[in-house]
Amino acid sequence: MTDIHCQGCGAIIQTTEPDKAGYTPKSVDGNDTILCRRCFRLKHYNDIQDVSVTDDDFLTMISQIRDKEGLVVHLVDIIDVDGTMIGSLPRIVGNKRVILVANKMDLLPKSTNRNKLMKWLRSAAKEAGISVEGVYLISSAKGHGMTDLGEAIEEHRKGDDVYIVGTTNVGKSTFINKLIQKTTGTADVITTSYFPGTTLGFIEIPLDDDTALIDTPGIVNRQQIAHYVSDHDLKVITPKKEIKPRVYQLNNQQTLYFGGLARLDFIKGERQSFVCYFSNELAIHRTKLKNADNLLKEHRGGLLSPPDEKTLEILPAMTEQTHRLTQEKTDIVFPGLGWITVPGGSITITVHSPKSVRVSLRQSLI
Repeated sequence: MTDIHCQGCGAIIQTTEPDKAGYTPKSVDGNDTILCRRCFRLKHYNDIQDVSVTDDDFLTMISQIRDKEGLVVHLVDIIDVDGTMIGSLPRIVGNKRVILVANKMDLLPKSTNRNKLMKWLRSAAKEAGISVEGVYLISSAKGHGMTDLGEAIEEHRKGDDVYIVGTTNVGKSTFINKLIQKTTGTADVITTSYFPGTTLGFIEIPLDDDTALIDTPGIVNRQQIAHYVSDHDLKVITPKKEIKPRVYQLNNQQTLYFGGLARLDFIKGERQSFVCYFSNELAIHRTKLKNADNLLKEHRGGLLSPPDEKTLEILPAMTEQTHRLTQEKTDIVFPGLGWITVPGGSITITVHSPKSVRVSLRQSLI
């Protein structure tokens, strides 16, 4: 059977995987002028929807443009920097100029020191091997910082194309819609400027006669817990409002459960404050370490929820890591779920998370 290509983005039409490029919900005739769902919604509803591709697939796609001039806007989720920072970005995009944009700032506590945060983000990018020309803090949902960012993009792009790059679940679609609206003053510019013929899942939105804003499919990072939970549970663990830090004073030999998806055991050390930054809807339970295994066995999916039944079918088995922390204020990060800040002191902890969702340590974000 001859492949049918989307007339908008060029992706091969398919009807089985809704989150992949080229998806349309119905079978099509080879003689039809057909748009995939993503391009159809862009053209008719002014709505950019994200689709996901693997890192390798994205590398193949972007090899067509990696040697062209342009500015890369790397969008990360400030709530999940570890899960959304793309360490392979230089390999993927070549030597393009990069600016780092941290989205969802409205979800951090208002007391967050923005200057410290920008310095931390620049350092995190450098550690990941990404050289950035600027760091910007925004909330695309609220519109905060978008006007300044639009001006910065215009300055940094130097008349070249702009490539928006990010992982799935980073809020890229909302970001692009808001950016276009802020920079042009109109909400329907995408619909009116839609043009077909872009390539392999990219969406091009003209900036002028010669250059375009190019939306690239979201890269899948399998370390994010979002890939192993049901749609219902994803709504529970994804923050929607400003995160309210929850503080637990723990003695050693105590455990914290984050629903039934992750766990922290305080093994050794003096009494400590553990400050938890997770979705306000995610229940946190404290118990004695000696009771922790039985609690999970008896109450996972009930008292310890999420996971729900659908999540339990796809959630990998739990693995554990033990860390000895020193005097520095440290974040213990569960990618895509949240983090715990430990103020300092010599302590030993063991963390439990689904296999592939590897917990990491970092200098405190807040």
